[in-house]
Amino acid sequence: MLASGLLLVALLAFLSVMVLMSVWRQRKFWGKLPPGPTPLPFIGNYLQLNTEQIYNSLMKLRERYGPVFTVHLGIRRIVVLCGQEAVKEALVDQAEEFSGRGEHATFDWLFKSYGVAFSNGERAKQLRRFSITTLRDFGFGKRGIEERIQEEAGFLLEAFRDTRGAFIDPTFFLSRAVSNVISSIVFGDRFDYEDKEFLSLLRMMLGSFQFTSTSMGQLYEMFYPVMKHLPGPQQQAFKELQGLEDFIAKKVERNQRTLDPNSPRDFIDSFLIRIQQEQKNPNTEFYLRNLVSTTLNIFFAGTETVSTTLRYGFLILMKHPDVEAKVHEEIDRVIGKNRQPKFEDRAKMPYTEAVIHEIQRFGDMLPMSLARRVTKDTKFRDFLIPKGTEVFPMLGSVLRDPKFFSNPRDFNPQHFLDEKGQFKKNDAFVPFSIGKRNCFGEGLARMELFLFLTAIMQNFCFKSPLSPQDIDVSPKHVGFATIPRSYTMSFLPR
Repeated sequence: MLASGLLLVALLAFLSVMVLMSVWRQRKFWGKLPPGPTPLPFIGNYLQLNTEQIYNSLMKLRERYGPVFTVHLGIRRIVVLCGQEAVKEALVDQAEEFSGRGEHATFDWLFKSYGVAFSNGERAKQLRRFSITTLRDFGFGKRGIEERIQEEAGFLLEAFRDTRGAFIDPTFFLSRAVSNVISSIVFGDRFDYEDKEFLSLLRMMLGSFQFTSTSMGQLYEMFYPVMKHLPGPQQQAFKELQGLEDFIAKKVERNQRTLDPNSPRDFIDSFLIRIQQEQKNPNTEFYLRNLVSTTLNIFFAGTETVSTTLRYGFLILMKHPDVEAKVHEEIDRVIGKNRQPKFEDRAKMPYTEAVIHEIQRFGDMLPMSLARRVTKDTKFRDFLIPKGTEVFPMLGSVLRDPKFFSNPRDFNPQHFLDEKGQFKKNDAFVPFSIGKRNCFGEGLARMELFLFLTAIMQNFCFKSPLSPQDIDVSPKHVGFATIPRSYTMSFLPR
């Protein structure tokens, strides 16, 4: 009885402190921040938000408060930026001020500000610089990586042929292929498609990725100080993230035992060599914790976003067979059927390039982006955003900005074609974000999307068990990420 009473007192004290902190923060900066709904202590604007449709909830607030507004997710104070003009003005025109990384409670449970994706300040700068340089050394954006993708596309095509036209869920077919490309760089080797540990890793990634977009995932973002101690689906997400980290740690240990400093085999080796070089530097950011976290950041990002985009793309193409037919025609005319697609082919394939861009735009993979944080007190338009304030650059609102896309809610490759049928760029195409913390894997992702899609469509037609008018291309979840609905399809040899 005494123990339970003390626990209750401690919980009430904790909640009281949180409420007082929330009120203090709100009063301290009252009148300086962009407008927004009045928050309540501790719960913030929870009552004005639908956690099942958090993106749409924020877009409704935009209608009332304008393209720059403030919202409180629990005790978290967020400045929300909507539309191409506001997002560019912040992330490009004031890039340094908006270069901090905000919270992502689910991932922060594991990473705790370590690793390239979720760190800040000098740590983020050093790890980003090292990652870009090292990945480039291993063929990132060069011919070497193109050959790896082409090789992996061959394995994927064989796996699809083995299905013999049966209706299948393509999810793990695609994630195995995409993941193997980044695995060959990070780990120095690919996985066999039948490797049970590999499939387990992919399930962990998919599970934790999907959790961030569910209603419970958004609820956790608001109330994680309490919810991380409670039972619920967040505990399964933690278990999956921990499983991924344990796998990376084992890979690092293996590389440590067999390391040759004169001949790095992969990204992990290169990081281990840098650790040795900086042993006497008291301010180094190169140590095992950052190695494990950075490797997992790259492995996760290099697997989930591209494979989910392709999965969404196949569903959209079955919904629009006229678009699929035009891509097939362009592939047959430019590439033919007797050689593998090359990345240089895209310069002669404006329609296919437009379709891939439109899949990315319509699919809107990270509609709320990774949260940013202002690095100092920042004057933005007529507002003053205090140092440390989190910022949500709503990439989805840019990809659907009616000033740049004539029918933003419709799938239409014409958004990226001029009157002569040639590909045209669009300043509101920002699926990889922009500014100092944009995705440094953009080049790899573009190459993978083009080479995998064209290789698959060179060899197969798509068939759905449903008629095109019955295919639902609306997302299953829209939170941190956009998650397409589950479906089955058949790959019919051409």
